[in-house]
Amino acid sequence: MEFFTEYGEASQFQIEEVIGKGSYGVVAAAIDTHTGERVAIKKIKDVFENVSDAARILREIKLLRLLRHPNIVQIKHIMLPPTRREFRDIYVVFELMESDLHQVIKANDNLTPEHHRFFLYQLLCALKYIHAAHVFHRDLKPRNILANSDSKLKICDFGLARASFNDSHSAIFWTDYVATRWYRAPELCGSFFSNYTPAIDIWSIGCIFAEVLTGTPLFPGRNVVHQLDLITDLLGTPSMESLSQICSDKARKYLIGMPRKPPIPFSHKFHNADPSALRLLEHLLAFDPKYRPTAEEALADPYFRGLAKLECEPSAQPISKLDFEFEGRKLTKEDVREMIYREILEYHPQMLQEYIEGEEQIHFLYPSGVDRFQRQFAHLEENYRRGVASTPLRRQPTSLPRERVCSSEDGHNQDSGNEEGITASYVARTTISPPRSQGERRKNQSSYHSGDSISCAKSYL
Repeated sequence: MEFFTEYGEASQFQIEEVIGKGSYGVVAAAIDTHTGERVAIKKIKDVFENVSDAARILREIKLLRLLRHPNIVQIKHIMLPPTRREFRDIYVVFELMESDLHQVIKANDNLTPEHHRFFLYQLLCALKYIHAAHVFHRDLKPRNILANSDSKLKICDFGLARASFNDSHSAIFWTDYVATRWYRAPELCGSFFSNYTPAIDIWSIGCIFAEVLTGTPLFPGRNVVHQLDLITDLLGTPSMESLSQICSDKARKYLIGMPRKPPIPFSHKFHNADPSALRLLEHLLAFDPKYRPTAEEALADPYFRGLAKLECEPSAQPISKLDFEFEGRKLTKEDVREMIYREILEYHPQMLQEYIEGEEQIHFLYPSGVDRFQRQFAHLEENYRRGVASTPLRRQPTSLPRERVCSSEDGHNQDSGNEEGITASYVARTTISPPRSQGERRKNQSSYHSGDSISCAKSYL
């Protein structure tokens, strides 16, 4: 099952199976025949039908090229389109991961305190790196965190992410939808503050960590008002100092008018949890964003003592404003197509050089194999719809909840810098159980079993 062209891509990837499908595309598992590595190939279809969706795809592939961290999913390659000005679909090759954190939480009701700590540590390491680059993710949730059976996590789905420049956050910059409601910081629930900070991501990480501890979402609000009710039920009524900073009259009046609520001690909410974990969680879930720690401050918390040395964790340089100049102007379909094409060329160095030098005929010198690739995907998609496997399925696929593909690594380098205490290899020895088939779940709900090897079913975003 060869695809791509003679231009360095022929025979490189061998498709195995379709593993997920969503509104924005299809994901297939494949083998990189050059390295033997399993990868995920995402077909994003009709990219330019909607300019705002196309801009979101552009933003994500650009950010994932610029943000390189062991706990952020990596784009391996993007296939060369058949023409520069007329292509409609793009094919992105990602690392292949086994599962996502949502599936891991569902399938494992006995994760250990070591898992809890190691999961949070990885997420904060990634967030420290992302925020150092002056990027806000803005949509962190368990489905946007990919996972392997060795407990390695990687953040994905940067479609809602934004880069901030010169520490300025304009009102226009922050007016669009942010964050899935259950993981949305209170300042985003009612336009509380005129400027948002990286603390919105810290809140989301706190909600995710609480879900890891209990197995259920912490604030599953049905709407914004119910969301605020759930938050204040746990944290208590905000202080007058915090209320006075709320810009939205409607939100401020609602919170001032609600009955006074005392905070519930976290030890009552999270039974049998590590007290040091709960102390950190209380800081992550501070109602007022100025009282939440930065990712770097959270990593220095005593909860992580012995896990790794903070100074060994990588940090990013701020993203250049030139890379995101398109955010401040109205884009046409042709504008976005040209910018996405330019991003694709980053994975084709020789063509990129010719593009920079202004040679227009480069797509004739390096013909694309997309036509053959489309036929392969069409065949696999048809079998996927009919429930027929054209190749032996290795896993039980779940559907794509969002438009992003993402994927994985084996986790070779996760122990770098971990000189003492719990390490990835330790947690890997107490591996995570995979989601079972529905019949198996009815008989015996999946749970963590120390020492079992696994292959988690995956979910791609």
